[in-house]
Amino acid sequence: TDIRFQDDEHVMRIINRIVAPLGRHVDEASPMVDARLPDGSRVNVIIPPLSLIGPTISVRKFSRVPFAADDLMRMGSVSEKAVIFLEAAVKSGLNIIVAGGTSTGKTTFLNALSSFIPVDERIVTIEDAAELQLQQIHVIPLEARPPNIEGAGEVSIRELVINALRMRPDRIIVGECRGKETLDMLQAMNTGHQGCMTTIHSNGARDTLSRIETMVLMAGTDLPSRAIREQITSAFDLVVYLERLDDGSRKVTAISEIIGMEEGVVIMQDIFKTEMVEHELERPTYELLTTGIRPVTMRKMERANHFMPTDFFEASESSGLRMRTNAAVRSR
Repeated sequence: TDIRFQDDEHVMRIINRIVAPLGRHVDEASPMVDARLPDGSRVNVIIPPLSLIGPTISVRKFSRVPFAADDLMRMGSVSEKAVIFLEAAVKSGLNIIVAGGTSTGKTTFLNALSSFIPVDERIVTIEDAAELQLQQIHVIPLEARPPNIEGAGEVSIRELVINALRMRPDRIIVGECRGKETLDMLQAMNTGHQGCMTTIHSNGARDTLSRIETMVLMAGTDLPSRAIREQITSAFDLVVYLERLDDGSRKVTAISEIIGMEEGVVIMQDIFKTEMVEHELERPTYELLTTGIRPVTMRKMERANHFMPTDFFEASESSGLRMRTNAAVRSR
């Protein structure tokens, strides 16, 4: 567009028109606002003295119709075989972490995973700002509340997680664990709430577990590291890791399972891993392939009557293609 703001005062007038209907206020005393617009979009505002170039507005818009697993397969974000496995995992009540960096599509993928939850289950979703768009009948969305102008009235995600445990949920979905609420999420998963899901910022599948441990410590607990790792091992089953590649595409690059502890170290293994596939006449592509390892979590899935063919997890081989692992991808 060729439309431009006239000056900083013009931007501030627009900011006030955006945040006032939301019951929020921006000034030098409270120079940051993160809120949800009526259409579901996220708006973030930061003004001087924190912003050195003047008032800044960021708006994140979401698709009116959430992406389904079929859409993600069509866009090449995830393979069909991985979707079959994840659908069985969700229906079997496995606890899943969707991890990745900023803007890698974690919430979009969590939305797609949630579509596999049976329609007769009671689901409680907990978010800072409501982004999840679940299609089931019995969904109770809870949204955290920031403090008002006087600094009172705040309701944190941690308080909502504690309250959700009293609501007889079949599943709890936390939009993002980023602080003290991680401890309560762990406790929920370790007290019989199966099929819980959340997203976490991290630099890799293994790094995700380190971040969880750090965030548990942020809750002020005096638990030793070994006890926290035992809780993590008992609580979570799968880590789905997403990356935004150099070409701008968002892809699942690893699906790993947590299988136990050995000498104080959490043991993980990759079930699916992104490999570079070389084509004879075309550019190499990254594809999510099976590693040849049959997951330990299949025992839990089979108890829930979800079975996979014996050759489902065999290492992927494609006729006419020659595969080689890119060292940079492997190192991540």
